[in-house]
Amino acid sequence: MIEPLKFFTEKFNIAFSDLEALLGISLSKGGDYADIYLEYTVVNSLNLEEQLVKSANRSVRQGAGVRVISGERTGYAYCDEIVVDAIGKAALTAAHIANSQAETGPINVSANNPAHDLYRVAHLPHDEPLERKIELLNRIDCTARAYDRRVREVQTSFADEYKIVLIATSEGLLIGDVQPLARIRVMCIADDDGNLQSGVSGGGGRVGFDFFNDRLIEHYANEAAQQAIVQLDAREAPAGTMEVVLGPGWPGILLHEAVGHGLEADFNRKGTSAFTGLLGQRVASELCTVIDEGTIPNRRGSLNIDDEGNPTSRTVLIERGILRGFLQDKLSTRLTGAQLTGNGRRESYRRMPMPRMTNTYMLGGKSTQEEIIRSVKRGLYAVQFGGGQVDITSGKFVFSASEAYLIEEGKIGAPIKGATLIGNGPKALTKVVAVGNDLALDEGVGTCGKDGQSVPVGVGLPTIKISEMTVGGTK
Repeated sequence: MIEPLKFFTEKFNIAFSDLEALLGISLSKGGDYADIYLEYTVVNSLNLEEQLVKSANRSVRQGAGVRVISGERTGYAYCDEIVVDAIGKAALTAAHIANSQAETGPINVSANNPAHDLYRVAHLPHDEPLERKIELLNRIDCTARAYDRRVREVQTSFADEYKIVLIATSEGLLIGDVQPLARIRVMCIADDDGNLQSGVSGGGGRVGFDFFNDRLIEHYANEAAQQAIVQLDAREAPAGTMEVVLGPGWPGILLHEAVGHGLEADFNRKGTSAFTGLLGQRVASELCTVIDEGTIPNRRGSLNIDDEGNPTSRTVLIERGILRGFLQDKLSTRLTGAQLTGNGRRESYRRMPMPRMTNTYMLGGKSTQEEIIRSVKRGLYAVQFGGGQVDITSGKFVFSASEAYLIEEGKIGAPIKGATLIGNGPKALTKVVAVGNDLALDEGVGTCGKDGQSVPVGVGLPTIKISEMTVGGTK
């Protein structure tokens, strides 16, 4: 792996002394804190449709972002050039937010190594020849088409990025990281006499090209094809209030959206979260313990350091139903005195960091999935989710289930389509009456949006039973 400081020094001629001087400029108008974020990212994407390569792209993103914090105010400026003069102008621009006469002494930074080493990758996807990626996608295409003659079309893609970051702060920290990321996506379209249905699968993480082995390729292809074929015979979803069982893995996206965002510190600091003022109080069933963990090796949402240079961690958000903490970034901890959790994240050097999730999941319980299903007289079993919306302030959410089944008399029955789950995040957690022992993390496909920024994340869930939830359907 490349050493970040050496990389930026050799490629862009940025020295220790330059970073110290630039931090000095950042605080030249006063200010309490400043940091500089350097980024160099190579992004590759390859798309296969109709068994043809429809697009193959490679792009480079590079630049620097400078942030100055003065009390509750934040100044931010960026430049698309990693040169001292351009960064200096950005630093002076950000500095003007401070607007005080305070004097700042010399700033000295010292190099540090990340506390974690979570993604040791031998064969970077970034370095893999295009021909091998095309061959891999063709194999997925052939496998998916062979699943059932009704699989009419297959669309596959391979995306990877190679990001190198270096962060310098006025507190003397200088730290960097090399962050690989790769993902495969498969979509199958099934056609049964004009009845068109689709299925989606895929996965990845901070992994090498060798991660995508034969077993995984077959799994992605068959999973997408199976989803599409199942939907061909799906009934229209019933509507009303009923018991709902969420399957393990990707259904954790509901936990992420309906609960996780409300536990980010900025929303709670501003009083706009449904969880504001509830620290130490019961917000969920005692069966629920919710964790955000950025230190799981090779996971899509994991990082050695967050985008402020702090080590990521395992943060207990809800413990046996009691709200224990929030996801913190530098600004929130400065204003509230809370402890850093390593959740300051940004999409790129063009954006300010903010509190964001990494890998968010609920711990497993004692019940088996079979026991949970048997306990349902009539309800819904949701296996996969598509899109969703959530209101952070009220906690209200709406999610569409892309793969779901009726449960009748304790048995999984017919597949259904057009089902939406409607509810309130905090209230839904209070109605969790059973938690399975089958915790699973998602395959590595999650991307989270907030204030126009997207970052890779992970989600996870065991099988859980919610005693009642509103299901929106068509009959």
